[in-house]
Amino acid sequence: MNEIKTEHIVSRPEVCGGKACIAGTRIRVQDIYVWHELQGTSADEIVSRFEHITMADVYAALAYPWDHRAEIQRDVQEEMAFVEQMKLKHASPLRDKLARKYAQNNSVPS
Repeated sequence: MNEIKTEHIVSRPEVCGGKACIAGTRIRVQDIYVWHELQGTSADEIVSRFEHITMADVYAALAYPWDHRAEIQRDVQEEMAFVEQMKLKHASPLRDKLARKYAQNNSVPS
């Protein structure tokens, strides 16, 4: 007989820094939110990408922000700010290479 899963969303300090996740995984609710709401990925697509989660898990993750909207928005904003900080701290080798190439191609001859 299959085990019945009753808890879909959990938050534990030792998993993903305490952020809400699908139970038994490291898939954060905010990731499901971003994929579905901001990137337009369907629930079916999410389940097909992660075969160890169910449609019920995805829909529980999609329902979670309605009761915890400020928390999810704060988490997304914090992650975006962190990415921007990392961009400032660590130069992009590709960006530097393109800047050098652009500078060479647009230099004024003497």
